[in-house]
Amino acid sequence: MTSCGEFLLHQLRAWDVDTVFGIPGVHTVELYRGLPRSGLRHVTPRHEQGAGFMADGYARVTGKPGVCLIITGPGMTNILTAMGQAYADSIPMLVISSVNQRARLGLGNGYLHELPDQRALVAGVSAFSHTLMSLDELPEVLDRAFAVFDGQRPRPVHIELPLDLIAADAGHLPIRPRRAVAPPIPAAALLDDAARRLGAARQPLLLLGGGCRAAQAEARALAVALDAPTALTINAKGLLPPGHPLLLGSNQSLPPVRALAAGADCVLAIGTELGETDYDVVFDGGFHLGGELIRIDIDPLQLQRNQRPALAIQGDARLAMQGLLERLAPRQADTGSPGAQRAAEARRRLDRDFAGWAHYRRLFDDLLAVLPEARFVGDSTQTVYSGNHVVELDGARRWFNSSTGYGTLGYGLPAAIGAHLADPTRPTVCLIGDGGLQFTLPELASAVEARVGILVLLWNNGGYGEIKRYMESRDIEPIGVDIHTPDFVALARAFGCRAERARDRQHLRQLLGEVPADRPLLIELLEAPPFAPSR
Repeated sequence: MTSCGEFLLHQLRAWDVDTVFGIPGVHTVELYRGLPRSGLRHVTPRHEQGAGFMADGYARVTGKPGVCLIITGPGMTNILTAMGQAYADSIPMLVISSVNQRARLGLGNGYLHELPDQRALVAGVSAFSHTLMSLDELPEVLDRAFAVFDGQRPRPVHIELPLDLIAADAGHLPIRPRRAVAPPIPAAALLDDAARRLGAARQPLLLLGGGCRAAQAEARALAVALDAPTALTINAKGLLPPGHPLLLGSNQSLPPVRALAAGADCVLAIGTELGETDYDVVFDGGFHLGGELIRIDIDPLQLQRNQRPALAIQGDARLAMQGLLERLAPRQADTGSPGAQRAAEARRRLDRDFAGWAHYRRLFDDLLAVLPEARFVGDSTQTVYSGNHVVELDGARRWFNSSTGYGTLGYGLPAAIGAHLADPTRPTVCLIGDGGLQFTLPELASAVEARVGILVLLWNNGGYGEIKRYMESRDIEPIGVDIHTPDFVALARAFGCRAERARDRQHLRQLLGEVPADRPLLIELLEAPPFAPSR
């Protein structure tokens, strides 16, 4: 006999899933029956939220869905925050959970882990949630889930298996090949129109978002073909390399880039929501487009949100860029071209604005001097906020964090674990603060258990420093922000990690070269000289 749980795992393995994240419980043990023979790697977090964040980090690096095995009730309420972050940032995630027996659904009799309607709870943070009511539905539901991941805006999908079906005989279900679903092809007539408008533009501007991560070569070629200054969202960082003459960084909220946006006669925005956390992190509503807007997005609804376009094109970002490159007459784009000169002037103004952030630039200079190929996975913390503006990397999927979209705390550590499990060949740096680390601190044990050698760079300002400054700027007496901070070095060592407090920049550089291969190294930086200016 092959149970439903065993069939599911073998089907996922056949579809190139290699890792699952989950905490076994009495309602999911039947999912684990076939796990040793499935060829899947299982990683045990210390909280279901950690499972979701690990799956998120894994998915951002690989482009494949991160898969979680979650128990009924509290397991699902625990993972909702991680699903919310993945939903906001368009990350593929497959959450497979148990649910009470079919005959008991919705009765409210107080069964173990019972919720009135688990699907309704998940609806707002998933592309869809499905309760399996018969075994024969399972292949079709899996097809639908992977169609979301392959052919539309990727987001979490939830499939719940009633307890009386998990252990049922699924021997009649064959392992099926994956049905590839192609993303939408942009309409040729609309690409013709876009190419005409862009070809006539004298001061074009290019805005690229996370939807372009899989189209790095095309993005670089398109920027040059348009001779357009190019701004990247945080999830698109790395699409243009450091030092590129057209690169504006991720600085759409700052005056020099906003001036370019207001003065552009044609703006091409691809794979970006044009949302607040990339274009208005100062929350003043000051990002305005002066010329006509052309938007390209895989999601037709997103094409009409935030900024109304003169021309809207639904389609896959890579296919759209390829189509535009075929239609555009290349411009001369070098350091002396009009677009490069506009970008250079904006960068000079940005450098003046960044003068007060010199200590953060020195910090990242040290990190990249020792770890030039590092991937940075961040929480909501000061090193992330500053790095979003001042750090540029060569290659997509090397910089992501939870300061965008949903904006949760506690993301950085488990997401970094998932990212390193996905690609252990590249150093992984977790950027996190003392407040955020306390949300998911026990995941240090998960990293030791999984033999994950990541660098945890802890920025310690003794509380919720950014929120405290925000309260003070609004004449609100700070309450609840000066929290007790434990001895993180001692705690990390107790979890089995290596841990040190950096005394100065020389000591930091020395420590950066000593990350173990099989466990995290936590380096604590105090928000004080030499790592921060005196106040």
